Amino acid sequence: MLLELRKVSRSFGGLTAVRVVDLQVEAGEIVGLIGPNGAGKTTLFNLITGTFRPNSGTILFEGADITGLSPHARCKHGIARTFQLVRPFPNLSLLDNVAVGSVYGRRPAPSRRAAEAAAREILGMLGLLDRAQRPARTLTLVDRKQLELARALATHPKLLLLDELLAGLNPSEVLAAMDMVRRIRDSGVTIIMVEHLVKALFGVSDRVAVLSAGEKICEGTPELVAQDTRVVDAYLGTDHSETTRPIALA
Repeated sequence: MLLELRKVSRSFGGLTAVRVVDLQVEAGEIVGLIGPNGAGKTTLFNLITGTFRPNSGTILFEGADITGLSPHARCKHGIARTFQLVRPFPNLSLLDNVAVGSVYGRRPAPSRRAAEAAAREILGMLGLLDRAQRPARTLTLVDRKQLELARALATHPKLLLLDELLAGLNPSEVLAAMDMVRRIRDSGVTIIMVEHLVKALFGVSDRVAVLSAGEKICEGTPELVAQDTRVVDAYLGTDHSETTRPIALA
């Protein structure tokens, strides 16, 4: 088991954002995480990455208890993430933005030259190599999202958390991003995705977990989740056939 959450809860004052959540993720999976706004999805990501500590429960990574570890220590273990609001170093080049991850990740680059070589390889994989020397502030939204992904990949993660990677993309860009997610998984990286574009998420995920009001109300294959009455009532709505029809990759 790569990642295991055991009865994890997190409250903020009188608000319980995550309530007694159990989740298991096997190596090599793509797991989707859906639910209405305020369901606790981003809070769960923050608990997995160490930004927040749970009030109760345990988080295991490769069998080791990481509940008390800091975010940078978890990154060293192989956990990386992207954010909904991407914030690269605006005045640094794409190359330097990505090279930073190569220095501070699970397998730190031994030199600047090695960090830049690793960064070029990742930028090439994501189609950004021709803009490697441009400052990040000049990028479009699509390219900023690609850069955010590149920075996470530069840390050599075993587990990659993607927080609304597809938001703001047009249909062709969504297809390209889905294909990239599959290729990242095929390279040996396990993925958990938070996404509101359900048909895209269903098209790429092996399993889907659903949160509502901080609780996990359903988990299973995309097909089973789409038919679950609890999910329909809490999130999808009764007329969801088009919303949940998986986007097929060529």
